[in-house]
Amino acid sequence: MARKKGIIRNIKPMEILSKEQIELIHKNTLDVLQNTGVRFESERALKLFKDNDCDVDMENNLVKFPRGLVEQSLRQCPSSFQLKGRADQELSFGGNTSCFLPFPGKDIFDLDTWEPRTPTRKEFYDTVRIMDALDTVHYTGSYVPFFGFKDVPPVMQMLEGDAANFRNSTLPLHCNYGNDCEVFAINMAKALGAVNLGVVAVSPPLSYQEDACISAFRNVEAGFPIYLQSGATYGATSPVTTAGATVTNNAELMAGLVLVQLIKPGTGVLVSDFGFSQNMRTGYPVFGRIESSIHQLVFNQIWRGYKIPIGNHSTGASNSKKIDYQCGYEKTSAVMLSLLSGANEIGYHGCVYGELAFHPVQLILDDDVAGMIARLMEGVEVNQETLAFDVINNVGPIPGTFLTEAHTRKWWRQSQFIPKSADSLTYGEWMEADKKDCIGYAKDRMDEILENYKPEPLSSSEENDIEKILNEAREHYRKNGLISGKEWEAYEKDLKSPEYPYA
Repeated sequence: MARKKGIIRNIKPMEILSKEQIELIHKNTLDVLQNTGVRFESERALKLFKDNDCDVDMENNLVKFPRGLVEQSLRQCPSSFQLKGRADQELSFGGNTSCFLPFPGKDIFDLDTWEPRTPTRKEFYDTVRIMDALDTVHYTGSYVPFFGFKDVPPVMQMLEGDAANFRNSTLPLHCNYGNDCEVFAINMAKALGAVNLGVVAVSPPLSYQEDACISAFRNVEAGFPIYLQSGATYGATSPVTTAGATVTNNAELMAGLVLVQLIKPGTGVLVSDFGFSQNMRTGYPVFGRIESSIHQLVFNQIWRGYKIPIGNHSTGASNSKKIDYQCGYEKTSAVMLSLLSGANEIGYHGCVYGELAFHPVQLILDDDVAGMIARLMEGVEVNQETLAFDVINNVGPIPGTFLTEAHTRKWWRQSQFIPKSADSLTYGEWMEADKKDCIGYAKDRMDEILENYKPEPLSSSEENDIEKILNEAREHYRKNGLISGKEWEAYEKDLKSPEYPYA
């Protein structure tokens, strides 16, 4: 089975800021860290900061950072690091490599009515299989593709999702946290010889909750790199201006980065930007807007200068509720700008609206878009053979043709990108072929994958290890009252199904 290594960018990254603007944003970010500070609701983190010369207000959980410590921590972060899935599937983050992660949605939806509903276990497992089959899906994670599935208690949704990914894919995972879920996720990875990307999320503005700090300590101590994510809403949890939002966003991420480097210097960190605009008319976040991409252009340019791997996640969501023209242009423009500006990790495939709607048909359509942009990232190869002087000289003017030349047969597949779910027919052919559109072709491709693609299965001992860890989690949460009797009754029925676990 071919290993997915990500997309190599051979073109110069797009830039939007001057050197003076970058320096001004950096200075103001350090000023916020030194004068305003960041809230950490973790006694263990506060003590660690205090032991390393930070100004710590233990009563108000506020940390103010000396500039030298912040800049030292930025230097300590490696410029690249690796994740590992099972079956020796490895993936590198950093440099000129870009990797795609599906952008999750809470629910699946009906393609005729567009109404959302909770997916079934089988739909979750099948969608993971499709992800594993696609060329441009490079890794997966908690709550991917969906937040959970029918009859699973909320506290088990992340772990059941992690298990579904491990069972149906060899891709590496990023794993979330909460209610000790990360403990069991770490144990699953270690049982399979995998290396997860441990998630630590900011609570804007300028705050880290205790569970985020616990996740940082647990994942770093397990030897895993860290996925630091800040996701402000511009005008609500950050300033409305791009420059101001960048300052608070960067200050939040740098504070978490200092924590990670104090726990274990040299730990790999991916800093991820996940911001959206506030809709001032409704009070809700609005997705797919150009200002989110502008913010990510700025973010990517600044963090490339720090030589720290960069993630973008505003790329994955549209404000449309359907697979339609609006969904297409909002997502495509966002992912194009993200890749052009040098993001190393991008949440993109499968999502339609916000984090609420996901469908495998959209996942397949997004594979075509990602493949098309990957072709752009390859750039143009210029050498004696591609310049084709001898071929041009041989063919000459009309009536010459390049169609029959050996050079054309050799090079056309490398020069052209061929989408797998797009309508490429002539008008006459299309009229005779039931007028099928891209959604119809994507449905056909989905059916073909589910019928023919078989992911590498877990061994019987690996399956036993995963099931043992899930059972430990189930008992832990039942014992601590986090699974109600009614929830357990529905869950137990699902677990006793003769089709469990659909792997």
